[in-house]
Amino acid sequence: MYVCICNGVTDHDIREAAEAGCGSVPELTMRTGAGANCGSCLDLAAELLQAHRPVRDLPLPVLAHAA
Repeated sequence: MYVCICNGVTDHDIREAAEAGCGSVPELTMRTGAGANCGSCLDLAAELLQAHRPVRDLPLPVLAHAA
């Protein structure tokens, strides 16, 4: 599905950017062009970016010693 008609950015493009480590909408705009013209796609682009961003497991060493 096209998310940004102005620049031809699809949901697949946004998913790929998220999986490659894109962490914010401004960075997504720089990588893909989404939202660079009229901006009407920015809300949907942000939702898709958030939904497809990989979850990073951060170790919490304090918890290992809590028990």
